[in-house]
Order: sequence, then C-alpha cells, then structure tokens
Amino acid sequence: MKTQRFLLVTVLLSLCANLAGARQFLMFVGTYTGHGSRGIYTYRFDSATGDIAKVGLAAQTDDPSFLAVDSKGRFLYAVNELDKFKGEPTGAISTFEINRDTGTLDFLQQVSSLGAAPAYLSLDKTERFVLVANYGSGNVAVFPIKSDGTLGASTAFDQHSGSSLNKRRQSGPHAHSILVSKDNRFALSADLGTDQLFVYRFDAQKGTLAPNTPAFVKVVPGSGPRHMAFAPDAKWVFLANEMAATVTAFAYDAQSGVLAAKHTVSTVSESFQGQNLEAEIATDMKGEFLYVSNRGEDSVTVFRINSADGTLALVQRISAGGKTPRYFTIDPSGNWLFVANQDTDNIRVFHIDAGTGRLSQASEISGITAPVCVIFTPVG
Repeated sequence: MKTQRFLLVTVLLSLCANLAGARQFLMFVGTYTGHGSRGIYTYRFDSATGDIAKVGLAAQTDDPSFLAVDSKGRFLYAVNELDKFKGEPTGAISTFEINRDTGTLDFLQQVSSLGAAPAYLSLDKTERFVLVANYGSGNVAVFPIKSDGTLGASTAFDQHSGSSLNKRRQSGPHAHSILVSKDNRFALSADLGTDQLFVYRFDAQKGTLAPNTPAFVKVVPGSGPRHMAFAPDAKWVFLANEMAATVTAFAYDAQSGVLAAKHTVSTVSESFQGQNLEAEIATDMKGEFLYVSNRGEDSVTVFRINSADGTLALVQRISAGGKTPRYFTIDPSGNWLFVANQDTDNIRVFHIDAGTGRLSQASEISGITAPVCVIFTPVG
C-alpha cells in the first residue's frame, strides 16, 4: 500500500511540475472522420498570450473522438469510435508516441476496445492503466500500459445491464464515461441507457474493477447521464444528464466511495424551445465554478459552486460560438476554455475571468472538420 501511494504521489507531483510555469503547449484535436477530416490535428498554443498556430495533421486514424495524454507528454491514446474493428462488433483504442518537436504522432498500436462505439477513455492517477467506456455495447474495460506506451491484455471488464424510460435511446445500457477518483481508489462510470452512475473499487496494482457497495446510484428516469466531474477537494461529484439537460450534484464520501444526490439544476434557459443534449462538464482548478456545454441551445452554462452544500448558482449562459458544442476543455493554465463545435467546424476560445468565472469570447479556430475533443501537453 505504501509503495502504491508513493507512486501515485510521484506521478501527481510530476504532472504539477510539468504544467507549473509552462506556457507553450501542443494542442491535439480529435475529430469525426468521413466528411473531410482525416484524424487527429495539432496546434501550438501559448497560454500567456492566447496565440494559436496550426501545425497540421498529427495522425490519420478513423473517428478519434476522445483523447488522453500522459503527464510526461510521451504518449497519446485515442478511441476509434467504430461499430466494427477487424470484422468484430467492437471499436478500437489507438496508441501514439508524441513527437514534441514536430507535433506529429507516431503510430504504435491499435487494439480492440472490447465493445462497440467507444466514447470515452481516461488514465488512472498512476498512469499505469487506460480505462475505456464503450457506448454501443454498454460496457467498460481496463488495459495496462506497458513501458513502451502500448497496451497489454485487458485486466478488467464489466458489462452493464438494464434499460430506462426512453425506448429509443435507453432500451439497453450505454456506458458513456469512466473516470477514477482523486485518490485512485474508485472508478465511476456514467451509463446513459440505464440512468445509473456505477461505482467500482479500483485496484491500482492489478487494474481490476469490483462493484462498490452500493454498486450504483440512480438518477431520475430519462435523464441520460453522460459525463461527470470531481470537485478538486473530492467532496462533490457533478453529473451531466444529457437527455434531461440537468446537472446533479452528489456528495462524495472519499473513504467509502458512496454517492448521495443533493441538488439538481437545469442548464438551459427557460425560454429555450426544442431539444437540448448536454455534452461536457468540468470545474475550474479551484473548484469554484462549474461549466457545462449544451447542444441544441448551443451554449456554455457557468455555475458558482457552493463548497459547503454542493448547490449551484447560475453565473452566466453564453453562446458556444457555433453549433453542437460536443466537448470543451480548460487549458492547463486555467485561463482559457476551448469549445469544439462539431457541426460548424470551428473551435471557439473563451477567456476565463478567475474572479467571477465568467467567459468572454477571445478567438476562433476555423476550418477543422467535425472537431470533438481537445487536449494539451506542454512543450519542452
């Protein structure tokens, strides 16, 4: 146990050291291919000035809709959101080595994700495992990372089961995300099809998943949970309910991994007419503000977080600067928010006011087809 904790602390300190003081970053953008896009693209970003320079195609690969990088900037992992891979009903995970001089990605490996249409992947805190959520098949899996960055045989697999209110979208399970806790002891997976947030005990030595007690919490039927965000102090978990256009705040017991729903709030304006589907959710670095993207209203909603009780107070609702903001991310400096607008082929960049949490439009990246995911790694 002491060895495991030492490794976790070492990795986290390394990550902080890499990001602290850094201002030059490589920015990788995952896209949906088939309509002109060819895969993952690279930009150079200066966090001090907000300047962005296009590098070009980093790697050609099919539908790399979600990305993750290690803290040392050596490897990039991408889901290939496919229904079939090598003739089997599964998607894939691709591994690349990052060339930080050129911004290109050198292909290393592509393996089955063990389920159709993988929509999300993440690294555990020791960066020894990749966790993936397969939306189409409604399951999650864990893969060990070898010393050369490639993935070994899966160490864990769990097939979700069940259904919920919406017969069109919830006739079966649809695992939409999986994320480890701050202390690396638990893994949470939001399942849109079953209206459940699954909780696993995660063994960071073996890479295994075991159902926690209780094994899940339910949300209001028809909500469609999608993505989640841990508060930096690990006291709260915020869940984006895609279909209901709401956020649910859960009190989180870090010792037991138990969640208790405390507060649910809408993310769209009362005057909005039509269907809205939430997408991404994230807190700022201090845990004072929460950001949520809305597809339909095509906006980003900002809330202030009450750290005492987890309640959310509306601060701002601002246009995403394009259509279908599928994903957004806050850069490592914490000063900029990048919104990938899938259906208008642009990324809108906002400046974040650290005191109020409010967003102001800063710049735009245009001419990138169907952008989905944006991630950063420091240069040098």
